[in-house]
Amino acid sequence: FFSSNGFHCPTMRNPSDHYLRTINKDFDQDIEQGFGKSITTEEAINTLVNSYKSSITRQQVDEQIAEIHKMEGSVLEKGSQASFITQSLVLTRRSFVNMYRDLGYYWLRLAIYIALCLCVGTIFYDIGLSYGSIQARGAMLMFVAAFLTFMAIGGFPSFVEDMKIFERERLNGHYGVAAFVFGNTFSSIPYLLLISLVPGAIAYFLVGLQSGIDHFVYFALVLFACMMLVESLMMIVASIVPDFLMGIITGAGIQGVMMLNGGFFRLPNDLPKPFWRYPMYYIAFHKYANEGFYKNEYEGLKFPNNQTGGAPTISGEEILRDVWQLQMGYSKWVDLFVLLGMVVLYRLMFFSIIKTAEKVKPLIRGLMSDPTKQRTQNMENHQ
Repeated sequence: FFSSNGFHCPTMRNPSDHYLRTINKDFDQDIEQGFGKSITTEEAINTLVNSYKSSITRQQVDEQIAEIHKMEGSVLEKGSQASFITQSLVLTRRSFVNMYRDLGYYWLRLAIYIALCLCVGTIFYDIGLSYGSIQARGAMLMFVAAFLTFMAIGGFPSFVEDMKIFERERLNGHYGVAAFVFGNTFSSIPYLLLISLVPGAIAYFLVGLQSGIDHFVYFALVLFACMMLVESLMMIVASIVPDFLMGIITGAGIQGVMMLNGGFFRLPNDLPKPFWRYPMYYIAFHKYANEGFYKNEYEGLKFPNNQTGGAPTISGEEILRDVWQLQMGYSKWVDLFVLLGMVVLYRLMFFSIIKTAEKVKPLIRGLMSDPTKQRTQNMENHQ
């Protein structure tokens, strides 16, 4: 078609480049200087358009279009999105693969946790049942509940990247907020279980905490719940504070406040009642983590009593009630269920914040753009 209208493709030249240069005005000057064309690109386009309108090819295309219009059939409906289950499964699998490939997401943390638990295990090695081990056990368990979970802030940059990907894909309408929260939650469970079991076992058995597989399983479950809870907290922070540095500082500050109110650095009865005892002590997840760890460890044990005038031994229940000032009206399993409930609550908060942000951000943009529109309209009115 091009050749029949005087635009033959020279030999040893890419046909697509030649046709593009013929009809693209960006190459107009280059064609005139480099290839010696006697007409402009505009003239070439007009020549080709007029030739096509009167060509046999145009008639054949019109006949084919007419035949297509005569064909009967059902009207195609717009394709619907994948179901919630499909979206959730796809997102779970994708997040799982990304977490596996990203060394900084969980693998580096696993290595650091193993190193820390080796340190804890060797420092508190074979702690025994002496009177001095009462305080040592409490310190060791507090470190596990507070500082090991504190390391979850190391994954904050990866959380922020996940949020950025979600915001971009959400604008394209690929999936909903609920599917994203579901996929992010369930894809992290295997890694958090691994982080809870392997380093937890190293610390637990090196220290020589209470024997029995049921005690270790409970220890690992509480540690897992704390890990997941802190990750949920950091996801909330990532949805509000997208900046890496500010998010890490914010998350560390929140955990620091909770840690101080966990009942170790300051015993529950010694906490100032306004604000710190009520409600912060009950809001901090460290309260329930420490209670669960302590009840799991001290109940059923007896220690020699070095205090003069007292009984020769002191029971674990007395230590929980008198030394650590714990609430003994419920079992350790209640503390575990409270932690798991807080995980669900934090994830629901994460979901609510994202949904709210989707509605609030357009309103804020509209309010910020209104003054500019008003100034433009005023200028047009004056003109």
